[in-house]
Amino acid sequence: MNGQDKILDELIGMLCAERGEAVPPLTESQKPDFFRALCNVRPPMPAPKGFLRLQDEYLSARTAERGIVDVNALPCNGDGIALWRGDITRLNADGIVDACNERLLGCFHPLHGCIDNVIHSAAGIQVRLDCAQMMRGMSEPNGKVRVTGAYNLPSRYIFHTVGPVVYGGVTAENERDLKNCYLSCLDKAREMKLKTLAFCCISTGEYRYPKREACRLAVQTVRDWKRRADGGPKVIFDVYAEEDEEIYARELRKTDR
Repeated sequence: MNGQDKILDELIGMLCAERGEAVPPLTESQKPDFFRALCNVRPPMPAPKGFLRLQDEYLSARTAERGIVDVNALPCNGDGIALWRGDITRLNADGIVDACNERLLGCFHPLHGCIDNVIHSAAGIQVRLDCAQMMRGMSEPNGKVRVTGAYNLPSRYIFHTVGPVVYGGVTAENERDLKNCYLSCLDKAREMKLKTLAFCCISTGEYRYPKREACRLAVQTVRDWKRRADGGPKVIFDVYAEEDEEIYARELRKTDR
């Protein structure tokens, strides 16, 4: 058993003890997912410093294993926009955008594949704690942004924004809310003097915003903002699926003409 395995055993033991449960029999391959699941369902309550120290050591090592992508090396189009396909938690952008729900506490569904779960799981439980302190039980309206540290990610900050949920066809309110997500994040990045900002595909997953419509709005909104701002941060559109990469590449080629 290596050092990381021992740390993982300690972390799982602490979380199970916190829940008043015994550690179940687990294979070595099951332990990373079990740890992540325990963190996913953990309420935003204070954690012992010893736990945070071990968690940070473990998650930082996992970040290094995934490999860090230098966003400054990604090629831009004429509008200062780059496209990259892969895990957003690998990007060393000044800020990465998390498409979250109105509670801003992350996803409590164990091992769920949404971007909210992925980012919180890789960054650490401190993000949920920070969000809980900011929100104090309130709900965040669509199109706004809140910022936390990124902790164990290679980025510096996480931009939390709530996109619209689409029921049936896209409404004018849906369009306005999605546009405001991008504008709020860009305005905040400029206010914070950030040089790079990576967007996920806001609202196109669980929130059912059609991908092509969302892409057109996102690219047009960012391009128009950057022209009005005479530059602003380098923007990276991060996509995960090959289909999304093709959609964004096609739309970005249009704006490059």
